[in-house]
Amino acid sequence: MMFALAAAQVSSSTPWPTKGWPSSTPAAEGMAAAPLEAFDRDLAAGKYGNVDAMLVIRHGRVVFEKTYDHSADYMRRFAGKGAPGIYNYYDPGWHPYYKGTKLHTMQSVSKSVTSALVGIAIGEGKIPGVDAKAMPYFADFKVPPDPRRDRMTLADILTMRTGIRWDEESTEYTDPRNNCAVMEGSEDWVRYVLEQPMAADPGTAFVYNSGATELLSYLIWKTTGKQADDYAKERLFTPLGIEYFWKRTPKGLADTEGGLYLTPRDLAKIGDLYLHDGVWDGKRLLPEGWAAASTKPRTKTNEKGYEYGYQWWVMPKGEGLSHAGYNAWGYGGQLLLVVPELDLIAVFTGWNIYDTPSLDPRLALGRVLSAVSQKP
Repeated sequence: MMFALAAAQVSSSTPWPTKGWPSSTPAAEGMAAAPLEAFDRDLAAGKYGNVDAMLVIRHGRVVFEKTYDHSADYMRRFAGKGAPGIYNYYDPGWHPYYKGTKLHTMQSVSKSVTSALVGIAIGEGKIPGVDAKAMPYFADFKVPPDPRRDRMTLADILTMRTGIRWDEESTEYTDPRNNCAVMEGSEDWVRYVLEQPMAADPGTAFVYNSGATELLSYLIWKTTGKQADDYAKERLFTPLGIEYFWKRTPKGLADTEGGLYLTPRDLAKIGDLYLHDGVWDGKRLLPEGWAAASTKPRTKTNEKGYEYGYQWWVMPKGEGLSHAGYNAWGYGGQLLLVVPELDLIAVFTGWNIYDTPSLDPRLALGRVLSAVSQKP
């Protein structure tokens, strides 16, 4: 399946927050302030653990924004928790903020941004399409042959249905049995992923696999000649006016499975781009139809109430949600929530790790939607 870059047609009244989001009030954008304020009080009181920021945008305008300072608690919890380092989640130099800046760790939200880069590469003809076989791009890695691995397509990687034996959900990321943790401690992440045995036919079963997204980092480099972070800067972040930092692996590949850092307002720009079918201020950045194809439910997941598209989580209507939506979801409570029917975006960041449950996307979106369903 190919996705082509095409001409853009968007209303001239659309606000484009390349240099900053315009502000409004909940009432002016058809929302009630009271439910948002009630949610804010719960977040400030720590009812949902350590949440760093809440941002609600409707019709392209900021209607509610709060930040929460948990630095004292973070310092208390981080003290003495192992050697400092880029992948030590207790290292205050890296988590949750990047070295004293306002750039917040995105964790697996990075996967959804990576999906956008894959779409751009397809639109430019660098990749033939999602049905392309994956393994020819990894010919330099001499891995044991397996006909099932050879049948794996780009779509299988994007939907986490690679068939690779992988477990990063039944154990914590500090557990030596966790495949993701082992990968992050290895010298060559891509080789580690490819050397894992196959457990099923590709395309048959969803298994959450951060290593699969790291395969996309190599694929982007192999097909575009640019590291994913550099490709993102050129094709995505600069046009959107996004400030960022993106970790790299020991081999120099962008850590596409979890290494991106953004501010909440800049993360919201990704949601706004998807709301407009990949068009930004008169210019098409994503191929026509890629946003819809990526956020379409394509497989059931291990998370009740969630389906999965191309590196995006999909939330059907019901079970507390008055409207369907989709989200980018990262460890510790990083959330980009998008409801196309309501022209609504919500962003949350936090750092609830290991022993503290993070803010659930359906709960967070339900609380925001309650403001839409009431009269202002």
